[in-house]
Amino acid sequence: MSKTIMLANPRGFCAGVDRAIAIVERAIERFGAPIYVRHEVVHNRFVVEQLRSQGAIFIEELADVPAGATLIYSAHGVPQAVRRQAEALGLNVFDATCPLVTKVHVEVKRMHAAGMEIIMIGHAGHPEVEGTMGQVPDRMHLVENVDDVARLSVGNPQGLAYVSQTTLSVDETRDIIAALKARFPAITSPKKDDICYATQNRQDAVKVLAEDCDLIIVVGSPNSSNSNRLREVAALKGVAAQMVDNASQLDPAWFADKTRIGVTAGASAPEILVEAVIERIRAFGVDDVAEMPGVDEHTTFALPPGLRG
Repeated sequence: MSKTIMLANPRGFCAGVDRAIAIVERAIERFGAPIYVRHEVVHNRFVVEQLRSQGAIFIEELADVPAGATLIYSAHGVPQAVRRQAEALGLNVFDATCPLVTKVHVEVKRMHAAGMEIIMIGHAGHPEVEGTMGQVPDRMHLVENVDDVARLSVGNPQGLAYVSQTTLSVDETRDIIAALKARFPAITSPKKDDICYATQNRQDAVKVLAEDCDLIIVVGSPNSSNSNRLREVAALKGVAAQMVDNASQLDPAWFADKTRIGVTAGASAPEILVEAVIERIRAFGVDDVAEMPGVDEHTTFALPPGLRG
């Protein structure tokens, strides 16, 4: 029985992740180790361990950073309170927040300044959600699902707006947005969809795989929101889907009766992990590897001024 691996396109690193990793590496080169990073700079175990081996120290509390040290904010963004604390400590700060997350931060501050009450669609506890909700001092609510919309208590239904976590599933947010608009017809939408281009492209690529595969493997760490969404997108299409951090987690039993195996990777998962997964699947009797057509991504984001050149 002939078996084929079909590679999603695009997959893996996005421009925001490329930029965040480059900021940490460049800061270590320029200022020497250690460099402190608030939270995992991106949600991938392999990437974090690689950076740790180069001299990055990952912390959650700024109290763990020595005065005057160099600090980097993760790609997920930080609340305003963290920025104020870093300034008070005299830290040398570089911001690796993805520019598409920063766009949502700007939206939130603009909406708040206009006197609006803001609803954020996202997952409680995720650092991007904490960062976005921490941009303003009040009048902000979190909803995770349609049921939350029904339970929502707001002060002024005529002065509502909403934003979304950038790494959610488009399908997941569609029902929540519809519920918000049904309950609050006057609610204001973002000027542009908050789901980032890379999240959208990777989800679309998985939908293409799902049309022709009987198993989809997503390479990504358990705490990666966009990787989890890719697995969910495949499962919602009725295809068996598994997420693995690396090739060692692949179970031969998954492939026993499968002939067309789709492989993709979350936006924080490096291609070296995908290559190792492919080699491991080959050992299970797969004959061919086919790269699927897809969207070419040319987006790049500049490094902070102090790290360029």
